[in-house]
Amino acid sequence: MSPETAGIVGIVLLVFLFFLRMPIAFAMAFVGFIGFAYLSGPGPAISLLSQDIFEAFSSYPLSVIPMFILMGCFAYASGISKRLFSTAYTWVGSLHGGLTIATVFACAGFAAICGSTTATAAAMGKIALPEMKKYNYDNTLATGTVAAAGTLGILIPPSTVFIIYGLLVEESIGKLFVAGIVPGIILSLMFAATVAILCFRNPSLGPPGVATSWREKVKAIGGIIEAVILFLLAIGGLLLGWFSPTQAGAIGAGGSLLIGLIRRQLTWKTFIEAGKDGLLTGCMIIFIITGAIIFGHFLAISKIPFLLADWLGSLPIHRIAIIGIIIFIYFIGGCFMDSMGLIVVTLPIFFPIVKNLGFDPIWFGVIIVLTGEMGVLTPPVGVNVFVIKGIAPDVPLHIIFKGIMPFLVPLIILTIILTFFPQIATFLPSLIKY
Repeated sequence: MSPETAGIVGIVLLVFLFFLRMPIAFAMAFVGFIGFAYLSGPGPAISLLSQDIFEAFSSYPLSVIPMFILMGCFAYASGISKRLFSTAYTWVGSLHGGLTIATVFACAGFAAICGSTTATAAAMGKIALPEMKKYNYDNTLATGTVAAAGTLGILIPPSTVFIIYGLLVEESIGKLFVAGIVPGIILSLMFAATVAILCFRNPSLGPPGVATSWREKVKAIGGIIEAVILFLLAIGGLLLGWFSPTQAGAIGAGGSLLIGLIRRQLTWKTFIEAGKDGLLTGCMIIFIITGAIIFGHFLAISKIPFLLADWLGSLPIHRIAIIGIIIFIYFIGGCFMDSMGLIVVTLPIFFPIVKNLGFDPIWFGVIIVLTGEMGVLTPPVGVNVFVIKGIAPDVPLHIIFKGIMPFLVPLIILTIILTFFPQIATFLPSLIKY
């Protein structure tokens, strides 16, 4: 069997193992090890396996992942997410669909200190869905909005997907964070506009809440101060060169912990639960990265990425059309695989193509995240949809999937806009010198 054929067989086997629900990390490591052993021999494969595992788990740059995850866990346990929602609700809750618009803005705020799409969706779902039920919001709009707005957690910095992308392709995590700010703000506004349009067409979807005075609105601004301070301290310090990414995450986690202690909302029980959640999530991501490294080495010696890059590069079509093909593959793949798993598996294949075509790696990172956001919404996998289903078990699954469909439109539109106007994502990173 030629190396190219072995590579194709390995990819098919990997997808098959995913369908069998084998954990992503172990599936990639298994296929990568077996494939490398077949092409290079058992001895080199065992040596590579031990080397990759040791280097991944002793890598200082990877320590940034648990730090930012812990920051989000402590922020939720400290009640910051509740105060963000309360502030947004005070400002826009009296409008038709105001609770769902408030949820979008609260998700954007929480995303700035969280970095996880599922954590953002879960945190806001637990707060917003009971309020929407109290005001007789349509289940389709309520659940769909929370699931969609939760995707902002991997676009607005700090983002775990940006961190993983940066580590795998050796790009500046700080620049990737900055690249997500403007698209994240635009997408938040587009989500809010989607809700407004839906409620304008059918006001019964989102009845207005209680009106608030300007005095109450101004007073409510205090609810976002903690999140702003954490964002400016961690992300601002990172961008100004005061901290390394790991230090920025650690300072953010320490700040979240301090806020919880000052407000006396962080008990021993919530502290342990938050630490446990952060540890489990961090370990899962590091295992996935380790598996991706092993699988990537197998793909490299199979020559699949290089052959595919040469083939796509030789096609008599515009390079934008090639990017369109790659985006479409990510969109379809996201329907069947978890976005993080899809990204780490496909990056060794598609990143060389993107680089050879002369596209900015920072811009491509934003595109990857946007297609990943579609993946956590679209059936049959739709991780965020199942997160919301767990919070609202009385709402049928097809109702939640129906609710997210209007929100795919702004995601697709923004992806198209960024494809033709990459400066939207690359302008701010170009101002950073490191």
